[in-house]
Amino acid sequence: MTDITSSVVELSAVVDTRYGGKALGLAELAAAGFDVPAAFVIADADPDALPAGLEERYAALAASGASVAVRSSAAGEDGAESSFAGQYESVLGVRDLDGLVDAVRRCVASTGSERASAYQADSGVSGTMHLVVQEMVEARAAGVVFTADPVSARRDLAVVDAVPGLGESLVDGSTTSDHYEVDRDGTITGRVTAEQPALSDAEVLAIVDGARDAEERWGRPLDLEWAIDDAGRLRWLQARPITTLPGALDEMDSTLAGEDHVYTRCNIGEMMPGAFCPLTASVSGQAIEYAMQTVQVTAGFQSAYEDDRWRQLGYFSGHLFLNMTEGTALSSGILGNSLEQYSLSIAGRVVDELVPQPPKPFPVRLLNTVRLTTFALSAGLAIRRLDTRLAEFSTPAARTPAALLAELDAGVELYNEATLTHVRSSSRSAVAANVLEETLVKEAVKAGRSEDDGRSQASALMAGGTDVESAVMLGQLDDVVDRLAADRQDGARFLELAPGEAVRWLTGGSGGTSRDLRGFLERHGHRGYRELCLRDPSWGDDPEGLGTMMQAMLRARLATGRATRPARAYDDAELSRAVRTLARLARKGAGGREATKSRMVLVAHRLSRGYRLLGEQLAELGRLPDADLVFFFDRRELPALLTVQDTSEMVAAAQARRAALPFQARLEFPDVSVGRPVPFTPQPPEGMEDGVIVGRPACSGVVEGTVRVATTVVEAQDLQPGEVLVAPVTDVGWTPYFTLIAALVTDIGSSVSHGAVVAREYGLPCVVNTQGATRVLRTGDRVRVDGDRGTVTILAETGQPEEVATPA
Repeated sequence: MTDITSSVVELSAVVDTRYGGKALGLAELAAAGFDVPAAFVIADADPDALPAGLEERYAALAASGASVAVRSSAAGEDGAESSFAGQYESVLGVRDLDGLVDAVRRCVASTGSERASAYQADSGVSGTMHLVVQEMVEARAAGVVFTADPVSARRDLAVVDAVPGLGESLVDGSTTSDHYEVDRDGTITGRVTAEQPALSDAEVLAIVDGARDAEERWGRPLDLEWAIDDAGRLRWLQARPITTLPGALDEMDSTLAGEDHVYTRCNIGEMMPGAFCPLTASVSGQAIEYAMQTVQVTAGFQSAYEDDRWRQLGYFSGHLFLNMTEGTALSSGILGNSLEQYSLSIAGRVVDELVPQPPKPFPVRLLNTVRLTTFALSAGLAIRRLDTRLAEFSTPAARTPAALLAELDAGVELYNEATLTHVRSSSRSAVAANVLEETLVKEAVKAGRSEDDGRSQASALMAGGTDVESAVMLGQLDDVVDRLAADRQDGARFLELAPGEAVRWLTGGSGGTSRDLRGFLERHGHRGYRELCLRDPSWGDDPEGLGTMMQAMLRARLATGRATRPARAYDDAELSRAVRTLARLARKGAGGREATKSRMVLVAHRLSRGYRLLGEQLAELGRLPDADLVFFFDRRELPALLTVQDTSEMVAAAQARRAALPFQARLEFPDVSVGRPVPFTPQPPEGMEDGVIVGRPACSGVVEGTVRVATTVVEAQDLQPGEVLVAPVTDVGWTPYFTLIAALVTDIGSSVSHGAVVAREYGLPCVVNTQGATRVLRTGDRVRVDGDRGTVTILAETGQPEEVATPA
């Protein structure tokens, strides 16, 4: 076959990958003291020229009467880059020399099989065949253990799959395995087993302990095969790197502000939904951190802003969290606020995990209250100052990376100011809204009604703010769609084109509808889905996404023959003058809050374009392989791309982060975490009884309809007119779909969240903060949404007839 001479190599002599990854993995396990069945290697295996001494070495291995297994250990197999798992032949139960020779022949022949050849071509690796001959374990149970979950890419979870008997039935898929997930604390957090599990819990934990010991020695996540014999002895059969993992999901995590600090996705999840690239975290996230710390400094709760530390927020596994423990300074340091009120305003419930800080002396609280109130109510001056700076700020566009970075850094300073101004405006808005709700709740209870009646009345009173930016924006887009619906020829043309082409065609026209769309984009083109993400495109930069929404709106308009319902204002004639004044202030505050949010997003939009240009310049210079990779650096890392001679390590790290982002996006977290937030498998919300999901009322009205669950705005493209939209949270990118739906239900949110504000302007019954409606409801279910009581009642589940009451 070849000029290379086949030879027998002892496992103790294997010190590198020349004999394949499988042989090296076993050798390293044995050298580290793991219980590995006796084995040797046939190097450069050739069935027509067997190595000298093979018969004697096999006889020594089989002296105990045990059979042996013959497995491939080809070059490139079970390596750091590719595994070749299952591509080559393995032969079990070999009991004599003739069987060994036949096994060698079969394994070597498998290198030329169609499946192995295809794999070799795809991976770019050719397989020089070496073989591991190993004592067989008469297994009571066998399987594999991954020290990181290969599906979710979570490195804090070990995964064990086990079957009774030999492990080959697991590898070839002929048997369904028991499945266990074990966290870093040694807790089995998930299991799916047969009625008679193959392992005890103690055996599962022993396997995981051994695997993690091996991982620590190797310095990387591993996939190990194991077997347990009838005596309960744990043996290790293989070890190889997991080749399918992206970068560590927590590689860019911020430092915990405190091991016992309480973090939440509530509130911040409305502004920053989903997982974000590192550049967004270090620019948008840091801007929010700056604004919130500055509020703490202004109110006297913090001595100075700390640029090098995350205090108010945390960035974990690509997601941003609010540090509620830091926020408890508000409840202990100002008048008229309590820990319970703070918890309710952020998380929609009393957070028992929060530990109150000792209350400050009354004079201190009074002074802090005056400072904070003055800061919030004087937002108007800050807004005017911001508008002056915005008029002078254009998209960074310098022609060299160094000059462009300087422009971007100046833009980041403006972004910090814009975010702080928005926080001040939001505080002013929240004061009026909270006082209004508290007043009406007290009046409702005094009158013998429920607290929810008071909250519903407060939500209704906040409708009708005609100058709310999001409502104005949606109204303008509605006008464009109405004109398309009225013009049969233009409407048909818009629908027959691909979404992006439809927008480009319309914006390039000269008619009134074209002018309206250009006007909409000029004023609102910087808005969009996840609009504070520097990597995600705005409507102005994403004609495909905008066109998809407009086509859905147009089809609904043509199908129903009606325009979008007008804004609905609450009749407040019978209310006291004080309540009417509070309602007017709350509506004005909501409008101001939406306006400053638009300014903040405008700066983010211009920075996004500037960073994308920086990526293009760096790619042209060969510093980056592609422009998009610029979003996977922390902002403070970017200058090094201009000065470091060899950027290969930096590029590799950024590529690993990019590979991790889709996995991070699939993670879900508890609404509240103590210490570092850990992803979890969400369960249906607690407290659901008799098919009723309880949330918080955000817009009054009762409607029955069919559910459309959409966890992303892309899934919302399937919305049909009159459906009930059930989503984790909605930002401005979702609002065009509000013209189609009959009601809105969200997992998180408050009465002043974006979705609630726009729902009120369009008279949509709205229930927020259900803490898991997306996990309970399914598309096709029929529900009753009660925006007065904050409930969602399941009338009929998918595929089941709706229950009809019969006369008594």
